[in-house]
Amino acid sequence: MNKDFDLNSRLLKSENMQRCKLMECKGACCVYGVWIGLQERDAILKHQEIIKNLMPDNFKNSQEWFQNKIVHDPFVAGDQVIHTSVIKNSARFGGTACVFLNDHHKCVLQITAENLGFHKWSLKPFYCILHPLDLDEAGRITLDETDSLLSENSSCLRFSEEKIALLLTFKEELLYILGFEKYQNILNKNKSGNT
Repeated sequence: MNKDFDLNSRLLKSENMQRCKLMECKGACCVYGVWIGLQERDAILKHQEIIKNLMPDNFKNSQEWFQNKIVHDPFVAGDQVIHTSVIKNSARFGGTACVFLNDHHKCVLQITAENLGFHKWSLKPFYCILHPLDLDEAGRITLDETDSLLSENSSCLRFSEEKIALLLTFKEELLYILGFEKYQNILNKNKSGNT
């Protein structure tokens, strides 16, 4: 990650929520595609020949993997993003899916990274790694405070009988984005995960 992120105090709480299970949600988070930094796009295209082998026959053309419009985004390296293509898929929640979501509910970019011996998220767009976390108006990592996070079948979160520190629920993402030292410092300052 090229940007240095801080946490919104929301993530210092403990709540009755846990992560989804992929076989239940079937990658519903990928229904609308994602904004991706131009540097991230270029890293993907560098490995396009390997990625093409994992794509369906009608999406082997890498020129069709991204939309054309470029938008300013101060939270990604290079400050510019482009959107991944979204395809119609009646088998998916919402009837659409990101072009990189395969029939086994897995991200082709993540599979490619693992096949290359990289960290599983090295080719994955920042906003995919971040989800269901988000950035607040100040660019701090946060989580929405809406009831739909737990009530929606397609949500990346599920109800938990016990309260779990959000710092632990999102440990893997936060470690990757913040780095070990920064994450550990935050964890140590908030030992219980409560505010």
